[in-house]
Amino acid sequence: MTNRINPRSGTAFKLAKGQRLVIIDPEGQQVSDLLAFNADDVREVVSNGRTFDYADTIYLTTGHTLFSNRSNPMLEIVADDVGTHDFLLTPCSKDTFERCYEDEPPHRGCFGNLAAALAPHGVEPDDIPCTFNVFMNVPVDGNTGGFTVDPPKSEAGDTITLEAKMDLIIGMTACSAPKSNAGSFKPIDYRIED
Repeated sequence: MTNRINPRSGTAFKLAKGQRLVIIDPEGQQVSDLLAFNADDVREVVSNGRTFDYADTIYLTTGHTLFSNRSNPMLEIVADDVGTHDFLLTPCSKDTFERCYEDEPPHRGCFGNLAAALAPHGVEPDDIPCTFNVFMNVPVDGNTGGFTVDPPKSEAGDTITLEAKMDLIIGMTACSAPKSNAGSFKPIDYRIED
């Protein structure tokens, strides 16, 4: 069964060890912020720093594993149509809109959507780290370290598939930041495969 995350909203759900999460961009150029927590102890959470340490790259795609803050494997990328994702930037928030989008109406952003969706699972706002930003296109200059947020390279129907390496609580959004999504807001679909 395919589930839909409506534009500028979020959800949370359990993903059992061995299950696969297929994230789908149904219309193209839409980012999804992804978080994973250990279902038995939400203090263990996906970590960009640990993942970069063990992957030796910031460009994560098929064959790479997302590690926790305790250096345990959480999710393995087993298939990836796009190959361009971001794990440097934090989820957009009310503060992001105040600082970066002066002409946009205020919005709680992905941070607020994740906080609301994950609260029933015992995750507090201060427990939310950098997200794995699926389909987000953030080129980094190799000389200066400067970066830009460019339109996603994903096209309608593109997917990424991740396999759970432990029992997880997943938080996901259809990203709310205009710059991340080429100026528009679209849904994100997902399904869980056994």
